[in-house]
Amino acid sequence: MANSPNRLSKLPIIPYRETVGGQTSVSYKHRKQSGGRGQYGHVVLEISPGETGKGITFGSKVVGGNVPKDFIPAVEKGIRNAAVDGVVAGYPVVDVSVMLTDGSSHSVDSSGMAFEIAGSMGFRQAVRDAHPTLLEPVMKLRILAPDSSSGDVMGDLNTRRARIERKESKGNCLTEITAEAPASTIQRYAADLRSLTHAQGDFTAVMGHYEPVPPQAAQKVIASRRSGEEE
Repeated sequence: MANSPNRLSKLPIIPYRETVGGQTSVSYKHRKQSGGRGQYGHVVLEISPGETGKGITFGSKVVGGNVPKDFIPAVEKGIRNAAVDGVVAGYPVVDVSVMLTDGSSHSVDSSGMAFEIAGSMGFRQAVRDAHPTLLEPVMKLRILAPDSSSGDVMGDLNTRRARIERKESKGNCLTEITAEAPASTIQRYAADLRSLTHAQGDFTAVMGHYEPVPPQAAQKVIASRRSGEEE
């Protein structure tokens, strides 16, 4: 039985990430009273771009017990849970430094859960205020193509936001091209290269690094996620 068009056209999911491009300080107070014991947790968070590859780093500078030390792990838990779920497009937040600098508590209504919620919501607000940035995986490409097709291959790469690093003759009428290109632009590259080279080309692609998505492309990814479609 032939494959359906929907199955043939399904594209790999691109593992985008989110981060921040600036720093900010946010005060967030979680307060809920609905009869009986309430909920109260108040945190002041500072966030800034962190070291690449370190994920979320968390620290505390709280003095005087304004946030009781028993509740600080709950604040961190809330922040890390929020980071996993993403803020602007639902992709994990990475490479952000978070510092708990202050807050307040209530002798009756404060709890670990209240501070976990405050940490989560405060972190989400802070990310939105600190120039949120979408990151995309960039692949390292090694392409072998017939000399006669190398110009078409180079021109096609330029339409994919690729950076061409080297073009080198390999003999036997073959050209090797090394380049970097966003993963989102080469999802159908095997078929496209086959067409460009009359089935005489080949390539390998390995993960290189993450870098910011250009604003216009980022808006499309975010809009797609919000509409429930997978970019």
